[in-house]
Amino acid sequence: MRLIHCACASPLLIDAAVNTHLPAIPSRADLRFLDEVAREVLPVDPTPSLDEIAASPEVAHLGEPTFAPQQPTERLRVVVSGSDAALSAVLSRMMRADYLWAEVAYIPSDPTSEAAAVWGVAGLSQADALAAALEAPVAPSPCIRTDRSEVVAGSATLSHIEAAEEFVGEIVVDSDVLLYRDGSAPSASFHGMFGAKLVPMNTAPGIAATRLVTPLGGARTSMEAGVGTGTGGKSPAELERLAGLPLGRWWTRNATVAPALTDSHVVTGRAVQSGGVDIRVSIDGVARPRPVDRVTFYRHLRDLQSVKVGVDKQV
Repeated sequence: MRLIHCACASPLLIDAAVNTHLPAIPSRADLRFLDEVAREVLPVDPTPSLDEIAASPEVAHLGEPTFAPQQPTERLRVVVSGSDAALSAVLSRMMRADYLWAEVAYIPSDPTSEAAAVWGVAGLSQADALAAALEAPVAPSPCIRTDRSEVVAGSATLSHIEAAEEFVGEIVVDSDVLLYRDGSAPSASFHGMFGAKLVPMNTAPGIAATRLVTPLGGARTSMEAGVGTGTGGKSPAELERLAGLPLGRWWTRNATVAPALTDSHVVTGRAVQSGGVDIRVSIDGVARPRPVDRVTFYRHLRDLQSVKVGVDKQV
């Protein structure tokens, strides 16, 4: 097996791997060397192209994730150490260049991150995460991407460009409306419809999404507020009710809630589509530089050959 280590602003060295030091979030140019390695291992891909898969009446790619049909001269495993955003950048490059048949493992710099949880390495020591990256088997999983060819490694959020304001628009998961707000009423301050959070699943259909019920940021949020509660132990919903009473704005003027809390309503599907006003798209902690009026997340035609701990599918 050929082992390539993408050390993204990470001091980690792997003895058995070719170590390549990269920026915290590597660019496409930084990752071109991976394209060359993939071509060395598999000069010609004899399997159906993406266009052929899309045109086929078969819909196997919408079912449970499967192992890649490619048979390279030797296995290629890419180990990424760094942030969730670094993993997203590497996966995005691999998807764009169409070599998702290569195996991918993750050693997170933050073992409590969203991608660490999705990839089954949350809470592991670096030594244990390294051992899993080198030794754990492949467990295929859906590749969740955007219409701009960005891959979600751990999570993504849709919100208003003003972090303290409620979302204006619609968010749909397959054919189910997750959120709709026309913006005619003033924005809530503590509890309302502030957007959505989505995470990749390890199984079909591919995406799990839920509503954001507290702001992502602003004066009304604080990391010191307890999860599920606000200032004084009151819930965000209670604070919102108080704010609507006479003198309520005054009584709650210094109140804060934990940011980006979600509700218990989870919807799964193959695609998430959204349209609205000044939508802020954030993927693995990195926000797009400008707001958009529409965005789509969906399951890619090829699955990730992910090295994940605690997932049933194994070679």
